[in-house]
Amino acid sequence: MLLPAGMAASDRPSASEDAVPRFDLPRERLYAHGGDRVSDAELVALVLGTGTRGKSAVRLAEDVLVDAGGVAALARASPIELTHVTGIGRARAARLAAAFALGLRAVAARTPPPAILACAGDVYDRVWPRLVGVAQEVFLALAIDARNGLVGEVEVARGCLTGVDVHPREVFRPLIRMAAAAVVVVHNHPSGDPTPSPDDLALTDRLRAVGDMVGIPLVDHVVVAARGYVSIAEHTMGAAPAIA
Repeated sequence: MLLPAGMAASDRPSASEDAVPRFDLPRERLYAHGGDRVSDAELVALVLGTGTRGKSAVRLAEDVLVDAGGVAALARASPIELTHVTGIGRARAARLAAAFALGLRAVAARTPPPAILACAGDVYDRVWPRLVGVAQEVFLALAIDARNGLVGEVEVARGCLTGVDVHPREVFRPLIRMAAAAVVVVHNHPSGDPTPSPDDLALTDRLRAVGDMVGIPLVDHVVVAARGYVSIAEHTMGAAPAIA
């Protein structure tokens, strides 16, 4: 079969696609209308490229989404986790993981994160592109100067799905080297709920005490998640403390 000019062999419709009108194929709708007219399963199918024996690419994509628990959970899945789905080998898993990683980087690059951290919302805008979709809890320390300007950002610890071990020594050691005037700490809740846990509140109290001792006050502890963020300073005291 001769291919139309400009069409590569990999672009040739599969046997299952031959029975579908060209204007109704996901690839054609994507070309004509963009991603808004293409379903999650169809977008995943386009990344996968082909199906398996007896299963179209869209049907395989639907199985992948069901197995992962939806597109948001699929974006957080590691390539190894993806290979556990029947029909997804290492190459397809790598393509899916790469597509989601590239999308997250594009979103992060679209709006430059604020260099001035005047409120918990600024902190959230700064860190959420880095933490969105991460399956483990990650604890960050943001060093700021006397005018709330960002001096540096340090990943203090990375834990598991339900927690992360943080020692005040590991938080303040790099801040002292940076000559930080104050610090905002932040961590994510992979569960999607940003409500601080009792452990979060207890850790905040310990860090606040150590910060006062070493002269680098803790301004806030912000918990970020898929459903927003919570400022522990506002949560416990009604307002975030200002830097002198």
